Amino acid sequence: MYGRGSGNGGGSSSSSAPASRLSSELEQRLVLQPRPPNTPQPPPPAVQAKPAAAASSSKAVTVKFPPRPSYGTAGTRCLIRANHFLVELTGRDLYHYDVSITPEVTSRGLNRAVMKELLEKHGKTHFNGCLPAYDGRKGFYTAGALPFTSKDFNIKLIDRDESGDIKREREFKVSVKLASRADINHLRQFLQCKSREAPHDIIQVLDVVLRESPSKNCTVVGRSFFAPGFHKSEIGFGVECWKGFYQSLRPTQMGMSLNMDVSATAFYEPISVVDFVAKYLNLGDPRRAASKTFSDSDQIKLKKALRGVKVEVAHGESKRYRVSGITSQPTKKLKFLAEDKREKLVIEYFQERYNISLRYASWPALQSGNEPKPIYLPMELCKIVEGQKYSKKLNDRQVTALLREACRRPREREESIRRIAENNNYENDKLAKEFGVHVKKELVCIDAHVLPPPVIKYNDYGRDRTIRPRMGQWNMINAKMYNGAKVNFWTCLNFSSLSTQIASGFCHDLVSMCRNKGMDVNPNPIYPVQSSHPNQIERALSDVHRACNDQRKPLQLLIIILPDLSGNYGRIKRVCETELGIVSQCCQPKHARKCSPQYLENVALKINVKTGGRNSVLEDAIARNIPVLTDIPTIIFGADVSHPQPGEDSSPSIAAVVASMDWPAVTTYRGLVSAQQHREEIIQDLFKVQQDPTRGPVNAGMIRDGVSEGQFSHVLLSEMDAIRKACQSLEESYLPPVTFIVVQKRHHTRFFPTNPSQTDKSGNIQPGTVVDRMICHPLEFDFYLCSHAGIQGTSRPVHYHVLFDENKFTADNLQKLTNNLCYTYARCTRSVSVVPPAYYAHLAAFRARYYIEGEGAGAADAGPGKGAAVRGEAASVRPLPPLSPNIKDVMFFC
Repeated sequence: MYGRGSGNGGGSSSSSAPASRLSSELEQRLVLQPRPPNTPQPPPPAVQAKPAAAASSSKAVTVKFPPRPSYGTAGTRCLIRANHFLVELTGRDLYHYDVSITPEVTSRGLNRAVMKELLEKHGKTHFNGCLPAYDGRKGFYTAGALPFTSKDFNIKLIDRDESGDIKREREFKVSVKLASRADINHLRQFLQCKSREAPHDIIQVLDVVLRESPSKNCTVVGRSFFAPGFHKSEIGFGVECWKGFYQSLRPTQMGMSLNMDVSATAFYEPISVVDFVAKYLNLGDPRRAASKTFSDSDQIKLKKALRGVKVEVAHGESKRYRVSGITSQPTKKLKFLAEDKREKLVIEYFQERYNISLRYASWPALQSGNEPKPIYLPMELCKIVEGQKYSKKLNDRQVTALLREACRRPREREESIRRIAENNNYENDKLAKEFGVHVKKELVCIDAHVLPPPVIKYNDYGRDRTIRPRMGQWNMINAKMYNGAKVNFWTCLNFSSLSTQIASGFCHDLVSMCRNKGMDVNPNPIYPVQSSHPNQIERALSDVHRACNDQRKPLQLLIIILPDLSGNYGRIKRVCETELGIVSQCCQPKHARKCSPQYLENVALKINVKTGGRNSVLEDAIARNIPVLTDIPTIIFGADVSHPQPGEDSSPSIAAVVASMDWPAVTTYRGLVSAQQHREEIIQDLFKVQQDPTRGPVNAGMIRDGVSEGQFSHVLLSEMDAIRKACQSLEESYLPPVTFIVVQKRHHTRFFPTNPSQTDKSGNIQPGTVVDRMICHPLEFDFYLCSHAGIQGTSRPVHYHVLFDENKFTADNLQKLTNNLCYTYARCTRSVSVVPPAYYAHLAAFRARYYIEGEGAGAADAGPGKGAAVRGEAASVRPLPPLSPNIKDVMFFC
């Protein structure tokens, strides 16, 4: 949220008072405790009277988010297309029936098979020949009432072998019971803004209707659909990229809208397990590795990669198994209890029973079933079943290959979406017709407006004191940093194979660039540049830290040239930031060797903010000319939660909060990070704002990232409760006005230009393009903003949704403020796609994961199995090691 207040505002000193007041604010934490179930609930935040505390659970409270105050009109109008298709509704009332299948079935596919058999057998006699929609679980929907309210059916499923003979028969009892009737007029009233309550039940039914047909023929991953017949390509290590499509039905201002997009994700290659292991561990030809003995680390990697994967065996009767793990012993040593109650070697069993001599007996076997009764499956007899999503963390090469496959220029992406819509053939979909759902063929055209970029202010000593960006970017060749930091004590550690002479030359050039851009940096290191072995990282860091302290010249900056092999960045940052208290700047050896001016300038920008400087500010901010933000002392907070990588189910989520420290410029931030219980989406650790006796209290506010629509109410209620408590801890009556905004990046809305003259260099819409019409929420205050220039592929706009607003923002004021802030990101001279407070919170949370998990925390260069070690099932949440005081005073996360 953004927050502003009524303190004694004035004064041109932009950072001293707020900074002194907040020098220790992030050390003070306020832990939210869940309310007892019977605790009376205070007024929700949607009540404009400022509540002392909000409920910590949204289950019993309906939260009404603020309505849209107006539409944005600032900037230049333009016409663009969006990947949304208008959906017209002419259907009748909808009926929801609960389906119960006994014995219980967990597979959606089997559920669908049971219901298909039910309808084939009883559709005309008991279901009036209707075409129902089924979600694969318990939801069964019809466009009209069935002739019963509750009925039981007995269904027999027959599995046949290739010759047509009966292989297996299974009987199920299916109970169908009326759950509710939904009036379609409720949805129409909501879309016409005559009702504030969104009829989610009706929207869900219609969404199931449009998903029914592709669900029958595709592998469903979330809201995306994939099929082997779609394009696919290998991305390495036994994984392939499948292309598919995404679709979601949403209520919008123009009516119901079907959002469609191209989609790409990783699947296991449907290959033999032996071939997968060879690819995953990079063994080359598996036949040459048949006698290989697997190390403990190899076994851990394979166990993580194969756990949960379905395999099929071809010896004897074809069967499928789900892998629960791999054996610690090689296959040739495995024994099991045979039917005659005697132990038998697995290799003997396959030789005697199937006349198969196992060639890969030195390899471990796959294990299925449970520990008391394990099933051993030799890897060479197993094949990975097609159509299984690869949910583990991708390595650097896989990510690059996947992005290359998924990256499409705007025109290509738009054309692909058109083809998908045509192939889905909604107009001839029998089920859609049954429910009166008609999907238009064309992407919608939208009136948008392009906001002008702000003027960037630099130091008056430079030739360019102000710069107006063009197409979301600018250069500071003739400009100097607004506030250059002073660095007296610095040195360099070189962990790469570069010579000390080259490392020293790189440092000389980097320091020269820092000085040229306005920093006051000692041209000479206080301690000679050292080269150290990567195996001695902790020792080398401690030695240089101690040596400088012994000279009474504590390091203000340590330049580090990383080892040639990846995997050490996280360890270095953990030691520097939580143990030694060293501000560090890591550099890749390939860049240190080239020493390009552009690279040196980018690194100088990072060093300046890490050591307390400011690279640039908004001219309007310094001139107090930004409505709401610069009227009165204001702090902007950003918050995010970083979740562990896929497969690390015992690792904690990490919450991060950053706060601006230099009103009115709001370019310098401090950060707080904390571990919290795994997958807990609510930030449980906030802070107390320390009151500065020389000035009135500064108000608190936040921009919240990482929240899905279903969590809006819960997050708002919980975090408003924490904010109110933090404010009241200063003064009972201190209730500053707050605006709470959620930032959403992971959506599938894309925009395409209609006029070739109104694009950036990549063919995308222009930076500053705002959309708050047609495809936005019918009632609430939200908008899409594309604040950055596209580099490759199609630009992704960011969705901003206001959940609470006591500052009475107009659409123009909030949209311009958001766009302007995107030009204050410290690490580059480009506007970024999301407001910096949210960006910085993401970086801080990402960084903190290194402190507890090491390099596997999220580093893109971690290869298969290079991630964090497998933890116990009941691992407790470990607290993060605290940041050193001098680290949390600066933007260490940049």
